[in-house]
Amino acid sequence: MNVQPDLEFIKYLKSAGGDTLKKCYQCATCSVVCPLSTDSKPFPRKEMIWAQWGLKDKLVADPDVFLCHQCGDCTAYCPRGAKPGDVLGAIRAYAYTFYGWPSGLAKLASSAKGLPMLIAIPSVIIFVLWLISGGMTADWNHAFAENHGYQQFFGHWNFHWLSKNVFFIDLIMLSAAGVAVVAAYKGVSSMWKGMEESAGIKSAFRPSYVQFITEFLWPSVQEIVQHTRFKECKTNLERVQGHLPLMLSFIGLFIVTAWSATANDVLALIPGLKFLHGPMSVWNPVKILANVSAVAMIVGIGILWSNRSRKEAENGVTPTFYDWFLIWEIMAVGVTGLLAEIARWAGLAAPGYILYFIHLVSVMMLFLYMPYTKFAHLVYRTFAMTFERYRESSFGKNPIDM
Repeated sequence: MNVQPDLEFIKYLKSAGGDTLKKCYQCATCSVVCPLSTDSKPFPRKEMIWAQWGLKDKLVADPDVFLCHQCGDCTAYCPRGAKPGDVLGAIRAYAYTFYGWPSGLAKLASSAKGLPMLIAIPSVIIFVLWLISGGMTADWNHAFAENHGYQQFFGHWNFHWLSKNVFFIDLIMLSAAGVAVVAAYKGVSSMWKGMEESAGIKSAFRPSYVQFITEFLWPSVQEIVQHTRFKECKTNLERVQGHLPLMLSFIGLFIVTAWSATANDVLALIPGLKFLHGPMSVWNPVKILANVSAVAMIVGIGILWSNRSRKEAENGVTPTFYDWFLIWEIMAVGVTGLLAEIARWAGLAAPGYILYFIHLVSVMMLFLYMPYTKFAHLVYRTFAMTFERYRESSFGKNPIDM
């Protein structure tokens, strides 16, 4: 076998948290303790070999890399301190950039050097639109904040069918989400093709869309929501305490956003329901759900923040931009949203509007950079788990071998 190592890939892994890679001497202890490992697939031993050899193309097309939940068991039992879990995390970080589209944006989100530009892009876009909309020149006083909240952040017009604020927020957030969806689709499609080639799947028969969703995709989503594999971890079992409230908070905030869009864009157009354009009462069930979700988000990310800091202090885990960017970003979304609401309750109009501006920037960053940051594991891991089921089905096996 003629091995052509990608030295730049190895250098990246060492800089992204996999600096212990060369300590591995293939004792296979990691494969013994890992619940993903089988006799035919000694995970993560084979990935450590490939990483040492610089076999980038094999690793980015390896579904097992994305199936890893970084439970920490392999790292805890490694006699050489090679930290396989951290190496696999570095491989995933590289994969999100490798599959990222557009490539310039993906590379920008891959290191701390790009952070000023990552913040500047959404800040400038929202600031310019805020300036153009006329919302920035409004008379920010206590009465205005009490009557309108942030419903007229981008100003007001008399067009009955769509409020000015909703128009601008939809323009910003749907555009950012649209870019993220297209990027994620292109990335996952490339990954899926690579996984099929790597697994030698050449079946002429494909499941229908309905069959693919019901038999492969939906069971994977259910498993993720239930945190089944997280609960198999031993060393890092406490991560469930942070991931679970965080996941539930996103579900809650999605429900709130969906309701708010429906209330503003549809129901408020009915003459008797025009009051839905105004700020919600603090006792409104939707507002309660929003506040509870915001608190759950801050608590969940706070737990993950604490766990990460402790590992770096006690276990010598290398701090990386890949790990910390998402933590900072989610914390910014939760804290600025909650502080903006508190400022409105307190009648602090100007500080509240500034906080709301920062909140919009944070949310846009979360949407826009989703396919290139650690947040991307929601998509890539889901489809890796889907592929795991697919390759074990009749569609993924050679009929002669069955």
